[in-house]
Amino acid sequence: MPGLPPPPPLGATALPPGTYDGTVVLVTGGGTGLGKAVAAEFARLGADLVIASRNEDRLRAARDELAALGGRVTAAVCDIRDADRVAEVFDAAREAYGLPGVLVNNAAANFPVPAEDMSPGAWRAVVDTTLTGTFLMTREFGRRHLAAGVPGSVIDIGASYAWTGGPGFAHGAAAKAGVKSLVETLAVEWGPYGIQVNGLVPGLMPHDDMTADIRGNLDPAGPLAARQPALRVGLPRELGWAATFLASPYARFITGHTLVVDGANWQRRGLVGAPVVTVREQMGRAAFDGGATSPRTPRADPPPSPRTPLGSPPT
Repeated sequence: MPGLPPPPPLGATALPPGTYDGTVVLVTGGGTGLGKAVAAEFARLGADLVIASRNEDRLRAARDELAALGGRVTAAVCDIRDADRVAEVFDAAREAYGLPGVLVNNAAANFPVPAEDMSPGAWRAVVDTTLTGTFLMTREFGRRHLAAGVPGSVIDIGASYAWTGGPGFAHGAAAKAGVKSLVETLAVEWGPYGIQVNGLVPGLMPHDDMTADIRGNLDPAGPLAARQPALRVGLPRELGWAATFLASPYARFITGHTLVVDGANWQRRGLVGAPVVTVREQMGRAAFDGGATSPRTPRADPPPSPRTPLGSPPT
């Protein structure tokens, strides 16, 4: 059983060279991982990039790496929960290159915690970034395109537990379900104005923003490969290719859709259900005692980044 064949090599493109010449693409969470991989595929097709993130050092490194692909790249330190800062990023992007024609909402937050142990701060840390931040970025994009009377394309990075729920990730699953609903709602609201809104869901894809132990498990020949219907995990460029297609002239009639790129993993079902293991057991936590001694869940959200001007992050 060989599974699904591997994709073409890194650097290959399905769309014609220059598909995104003259197009400004703004990617949140574009300094690392899947966000950077998506940005790279737009760059290979001629896009001018604006990458946004809260981490200056990662932005600086990603900017240099992406610029080596031949296009213009600038970086913005941005906390997407801050509506004022979001507007500043769009202002500076337009001043540098022009109005972004494509927005990729990749930035998100998440960490596992049983719902009964989740603090209000932990809930807000994930929902405010993943859902509210995505909305603020999308609203700013939509407002500017409506005012200018020009079409555009939004791609929201989602998660399959928007459909299935995510035990251990009540905050993340609820937030991603909200993102999926935004895709479907705004596609209808903004379709008459030429603005597409689509979702894109990645499967298991090893990337450089993962810890070494997780990357080891996601190695294409590692233990998790045999658990995928494809008999392999995905590669970040496969998500990038899907994103460049959805925002391209060849997908103009696709809007309000969420495309899952995971080798059918989220649809996998066993003929016989596996034994139920509670989330607490999976996380090695003792039985819930009513909250008297349960560990407090940290907020896990860094303070907002300083309002650094768009362009090369400060040294």
